Amino acid sequence: MLKRPTYTIHFTLLVVVLLVCFIINICLGSVTISFSDTVHILFGTVSEDSSSSYIIWQYRLPKAITAILVGGGLSLSGLLMQTLFRNPLAGPYVLGISSGASLGAAIIIMGSSLFSGYSVLATFNDISLAIASSIGSFLVLSLVLMVASKIKDTMALLIIGLMFGSITAAVVSVLSYFSKAEKLQQYIFWSFGSLGNLSWLQILIVASCTVIGILLSIMTIKPLNAFLLGENYAKSLGVRLQKSRYLIIIATGLLAGCITAFAGLIAFVGLAVPHITRQLFHTTDHKIQIPAVLCCGAILMLICDTIAQLPGSVSVLPINAITSIFGAPVVIWLLVRKRKMIF
Repeated sequence: MLKRPTYTIHFTLLVVVLLVCFIINICLGSVTISFSDTVHILFGTVSEDSSSSYIIWQYRLPKAITAILVGGGLSLSGLLMQTLFRNPLAGPYVLGISSGASLGAAIIIMGSSLFSGYSVLATFNDISLAIASSIGSFLVLSLVLMVASKIKDTMALLIIGLMFGSITAAVVSVLSYFSKAEKLQQYIFWSFGSLGNLSWLQILIVASCTVIGILLSIMTIKPLNAFLLGENYAKSLGVRLQKSRYLIIIATGLLAGCITAFAGLIAFVGLAVPHITRQLFHTTDHKIQIPAVLCCGAILMLICDTIAQLPGSVSVLPINAITSIFGAPVVIWLLVRKRKMIF
């Protein structure tokens, strides 16, 4: 294990890189704004009536903050799931939470083809999508918690979560089959994920859920470290398995469910970032891993968003595609370079 001063250097570098990526993300876009102008606008030394000021405050700054929240939240939820199930392929969506959010969105977008009166809800597009997705993820999370109270086997819980995901995916497939072409296209665009459509109120909601999820994760640091050595070992250390499992699932549900509801489906980040941080820090201690995945996830999402918005062009690529295209080779390179996975 590395010494603490080395960790301090690591985190200092991560914070510096995060700030640099944050500024670059705000500077670049269809309209390039210089670094000095960006700093002056952020610190209020440029008139708010200018076009550059409007672009930054009304579009780029909210999007950059959303990228930090989404990247950090999904990465942390992925770390929690990989530790709980002791499975390096587990991600934030293995419990079917994202599928529940997808079902809620599918009902709002495509349900008018099957259910009369749903077109009224569809007129309130952004609000109804967020509410329906949140309700869908919450209902699936509630079902998972009910099942978790009946069974003691963590791997069985993983399988049940995957089955919930299969059921909701099947319902979405039925809705897709009967929906109109334009509604189906609208749902597909939602599934691509987006960081640029959130208002300040929605960002506040996502930030609140993210903070609660982080606090719950901090409360479970000791159980998380014990789970790495098996549930029997954790029990011998006095860890209350059922209570700890509840807290971990609730934290994951808040993080992944709220982010999916407001930003859509964003793949890969929650699966890959925990592996990246393990390779960078050479430790599985969650006192180090939790802040590390928050920083690395935010950095990765800012970089992907900067690439997605194609600086100098009006086109914006789907963020979901960029996270996989950009991130997968990074993980492959790290694992090949280190030759083994720390888990």
